[in-house]
Amino acid sequence: MIYVFDTSSIVVMNNYYPDIFPSFWSRIDQLAADGTVTSTREVMKELSRYNDRPHSLEWAKRNSAIFRTPDANETTFVARIFAVPHFKQVISEKARLKGTPVADPFVIAAAQARNGKVVTEEVMRKNAAKIPNICEHFEIACIDLATFLNEQGWTF
Repeated sequence: MIYVFDTSSIVVMNNYYPDIFPSFWSRIDQLAADGTVTSTREVMKELSRYNDRPHSLEWAKRNSAIFRTPDANETTFVARIFAVPHFKQVISEKARLKGTPVADPFVIAAAQARNGKVVTEEVMRKNAAKIPNICEHFEIACIDLATFLNEQGWTF
């Protein structure tokens, strides 16, 4: 199974302090190296704005190869997401005006293209344009980091 990580889940990884949870970091490094854990270029752009998250940002830089540029299939799927009028709200007016990176549709498209699961800390909200809502609409599996850890069978 391929897991496509959203920015929010990588930021939460910062709570696993390397000196307390070294096995977490070695395991997640291994999954990144073997292609089980991946993400998108847009997530790396979002992460670069988080200077207060040193562990997760350091991990992202060390594993920069997982932050892939979207391919043609993925960009086509992003267009399918935006074809649903309600889902255009995934990019806020503020983000559009400021040119702030928005990774959400690209994370979803990467999971769809790889028949994988999205890993995000966003939660479903009725009538919202959140990752879980969009994933449900397109029948793409969506889990949070805790569920990912359980699926991997990791305990600390």
